[in-house]
Amino acid sequence: MIDALVEAVREVGRTEILPRAQRVRGERKRDGSLFTEADTAAQAALIRRLRRVHDCPVIGEEMTREAQRAAWGQGAGPAWCVDPIDGTTNFLQGIPYYAVSVALIEHGRARLGVVYNPAMDETFHAVAGAGAFLDGARIAPRPAPARLADAIASVELKRMPRAAAQRLARELPWYSYRNFGAAALDWCWLAAGRFDVYLHASHMLWDYAAGALVLAEAGGVMSTFEADDFFAGEPWSKPVLAARDPRLFEEWRRYVRARLGSPRARAARTARAAPRRSRRA
Repeated sequence: MIDALVEAVREVGRTEILPRAQRVRGERKRDGSLFTEADTAAQAALIRRLRRVHDCPVIGEEMTREAQRAAWGQGAGPAWCVDPIDGTTNFLQGIPYYAVSVALIEHGRARLGVVYNPAMDETFHAVAGAGAFLDGARIAPRPAPARLADAIASVELKRMPRAAAQRLARELPWYSYRNFGAAALDWCWLAAGRFDVYLHASHMLWDYAAGALVLAEAGGVMSTFEADDFFAGEPWSKPVLAARDPRLFEEWRRYVRARLGSPRARAARTARAAPRRSRRA
């Protein structure tokens, strides 16, 4: 099934997205995000192709909220999750950092995932329990920085509370940071070692479904600002902190949660870490 999925995603990228690059006009959705004729054409083409790969419900970014939740709510059986163009602003501006992202989700977790960048002709894919791949070659872990201070970070500040964003910009706990504007690719570039740590205040289901699987299968680690199990709770929107190396992740998680976790969660962590008093004291 993964070979058929990779072929379907790549074909839609080549036939529906690339020919429209810098030739379509962006429009605003109700939430203020951009979409184009290419988004809707690519989503329709993906739905047709995916149902030939495996016929099950489809959750697409360009669907209504009601349709998305209806597709998710049809039980624990499989469902496709589709982002036809992640990074629409880049697509409109001619910046070659955008992607088609597709995942097959079952019991709330991705089992297959493909992220394809048509502009760079790079394909990331992963199968749960079977590894992550870039253009067909297994992504092999390579040494990560020993300290956060030496790491390259991918950090999206726009959706963070202003005070938190200002604090991060002031403290600069990493060596250097980037923000390229396509969440699905951010996960994959982290998996490939192009970034070392990642931070984003709000990912939708279609932003993380495929990319998180690629990172996990490449040996990376992720959580939300509060929960160690990234996939716990409702699926629609989550903050993300992640790293490609488990040891680096521990330092990154401590840093982020001390500054961006809720006051109640920070107090609970402090209480758990404090030495217990003897009852006789």
